[in-house]
Amino acid sequence: MSVGHSAYLSLSLLLISSVGFSQTPAASPAPQRTVIHAGKVLDVRTGTEAANQAIIISGDRIVSVGPDQPAQPGDKEIDLRGMTVMPGMIDVHTHVTMDTNFDPYHELSTTPIKEALIGVVNAKTTLMAGFTSIRNVGASGYADVALRDDVEAGMFPGPHMQVSGPALGITGGHCDENLLPFEFHVTADGVADGIAAVQHMVRQNIKYGADVIKICATGGVLSKGDDPQASQYTIEEMKAIVADAHRLGRKVAAHAHGTQGAMWASEAGVDSIEHGSYIDAPTIEVLKKNGTYLVPTAYLETWLPIHGNLPPFYQKKAEAVSKISFQNYRNAIKAGVKIALGTDAAVYPHGMNAHELDVYVNDLGMKPLAAIQSATVNAADLMGWSDRTGSIEAGKWADIIAVSGDPLADVKILQSVPFVMKSGVVYKDEAHK
Repeated sequence: MSVGHSAYLSLSLLLISSVGFSQTPAASPAPQRTVIHAGKVLDVRTGTEAANQAIIISGDRIVSVGPDQPAQPGDKEIDLRGMTVMPGMIDVHTHVTMDTNFDPYHELSTTPIKEALIGVVNAKTTLMAGFTSIRNVGASGYADVALRDDVEAGMFPGPHMQVSGPALGITGGHCDENLLPFEFHVTADGVADGIAAVQHMVRQNIKYGADVIKICATGGVLSKGDDPQASQYTIEEMKAIVADAHRLGRKVAAHAHGTQGAMWASEAGVDSIEHGSYIDAPTIEVLKKNGTYLVPTAYLETWLPIHGNLPPFYQKKAEAVSKISFQNYRNAIKAGVKIALGTDAAVYPHGMNAHELDVYVNDLGMKPLAAIQSATVNAADLMGWSDRTGSIEAGKWADIIAVSGDPLADVKILQSVPFVMKSGVVYKDEAHK
C-alpha cells in the first residue's frame, strides 16, 4: 500500500470514528405489550384451569400470567374471556415438505425445490391447526432447512421448526429410494453404510443445517422391498450415529417398527423411537429403562389403510401394521414409557394433526391431560425446548392457542382451533368474527 493510500485510509477511519462518537444511537422503543384476557388458562403440567387470567406479552415472550388486570395505556388487548387458553401444540414427527400422494411416479418426480414449495403451504396449514412447533424428520435435498430458515425470517407463516434434512438409512432400506431398477443407479440422499460412513453423514447433515438426526433402524410401510419388522442399521452403526450427534448437540430420532431395531436403537442412546408398531414387553422395558421417548403416530394406522389409495406393495404392509400396533401402544403407555405426540403428517393430510390426541384418549386409554402433555411439555422436552415452549409461563415464547370448551373434557375440540398466536403474533382469530 502506498503512503498516499495509507494516509487516506487513516483519515477515513478517523472521520468514521468521529461520526460514531459524536452521535448517540437512538433508543429502541420498547415493544408494545399485549394483554390476553383469558376465561381460563390450562396449566398443562397440573391440569388446573385458573379462571379470569391475564397473560402479559412483550415482543415474542410471555412476561407474566396471573389474575386478570386492566390494561395499561398503549397495550394491545385480546379478549378471550369466553375461551380456554393453552400453549400451542407441538408435533414431533412431521414431513411438512411432503404431500399425501403415494403414487410411485409422484414420489420419483418430486424434486427438493418442489418439496420446499409444498412445505410453504403445509407449514401454514399446520400453524393454523394450532401446532406452533414441529420437528420435521426427513426431507430431500435439505428442503426443510430452507423452509425453516425462511419461516424464521418471516417470509412465510409456519411453526417453529427443528429439521433433519435427509434421513440416514442403509442401502436398500426404508430411507433409500427403491422404486427404480438397477440401471438407474439411484440412491437416496441419506444412505450410508458402516461406521465411518454414518459418522460422515451425521456431520454432513449438521453442516447443512440439521437440528436433529433422523435414522431408519428398521424397514417401513411406505417403501418397496423391505420388512417393517426387520432391523436395518446395526447397533454399532447406531451407537456411532448417536455419539457424533450428541457430541455435536443434536438429538436422534429413530424410525423403528420392529422389536429388535427399536431395542437396539434405544440401547444405542437414541432420544426417540418413531412408530414402534411391533414393540413387545422386553422392548417396552428397555425404552422405559433408558428413558427413550415413544412417538406412536397412531392415527395414521387407522387412516392410511382406508383412505391412502396405496399401491398393493404398500397396502399389504399398512394393513399388517394397523392390526398389531394399538395393543402394543397401550402396553407401552400402561408401563409408563414417555410419550410425545407425533403424527407422520403427510402420510395423512396436514392440518389433521390433533386427531392423534383423540386416538390416544379414546383408543389407547390415555387420560386427556396425559394426551395434551404429550403435545406440549413432553414434546418440548424431547426437542430440548422446555425453556422455550410447551407451557404458558413467563420467559417462554408467546405460543398460545384458545378453544371454546374444555379440552380436558373432550380433546376432540382441539381439532378445530379458532385462535392461534405464535411468538406474540396472532395468525388466526376466528373468535372475534
